[in-house]
Amino acid sequence: MAPTPRKTLDTPQDKQEPTPSTPRHVALYVTCLADLMRPSVAQASLELLQLAGCEVTVPAQQTCCGQPAYNNGDFSGAARIAQQLIESFEDYDYVVLPSGSCAGMLIEHYPKLLEGQWLERAHRFAGRVYELTTFLLDVCDYHPEKQRSAAPVAYHDSCAGLRELGIRQQPRSLLARAGIPVEELAQADVCCGFGGTFCAKMPALSGAMADQKLQDAGDTGAGTLIGGDLGCLLALEGRASRRNMPMQFQHIAEVLRGAASTPPNAKSDAS
Repeated sequence: MAPTPRKTLDTPQDKQEPTPSTPRHVALYVTCLADLMRPSVAQASLELLQLAGCEVTVPAQQTCCGQPAYNNGDFSGAARIAQQLIESFEDYDYVVLPSGSCAGMLIEHYPKLLEGQWLERAHRFAGRVYELTTFLLDVCDYHPEKQRSAAPVAYHDSCAGLRELGIRQQPRSLLARAGIPVEELAQADVCCGFGGTFCAKMPALSGAMADQKLQDAGDTGAGTLIGGDLGCLLALEGRASRRNMPMQFQHIAEVLRGAASTPPNAKSDAS
């Protein structure tokens, strides 16, 4: 039986700001995909937070946020994961993630999943959680180093970040501060077809959506597609590889830290 929806923090503006220490003590939640597939995203995120004046800790006991279990109906398993994660991270001033999808899970869905004292803790915890670009811009007012002669990029808005957390202008503002021009996709609000387990359950539809997103990105003339969710980027990169499409795919954290191209460990070997 699905958990009963409860009132949650509706938008980033509803955050209950803690009184930060000096510097802000941030726990970086790395995410599974960054840990396993693109460690450079985690490293870039850590360095950006430090440059923004934060003291950063990467708790060693962190695990998956529970989103795959939650999305597939294993609510009891997801609840146990949520409780463990809250216990590991709730004592920090802030919890920051380089993923709108995982951040949405912690902010929006933990309070729907948990009950009793855990519900109260989930609400307090959600008020301290931020997606990376939102935190850098809205909390730290961070100004990235200007990048000279930066080539235009296209930006992909992930569904969870855009629709659950209202992340749209934050990454674009940071890119503008870094002197990186953005070529907008004609259908920027349309899903790329990844959707976590959706791409495995409905591969034909997912593939068609990815093809449309790649066509849209290619039409911008930009040679690099960037975004804030590694899952979307890896799925699109794999699809582009199958189509022999010469495009780079980078996480915004990598771009803001000045990475010139996709790291070798992120290249897809799919054929």
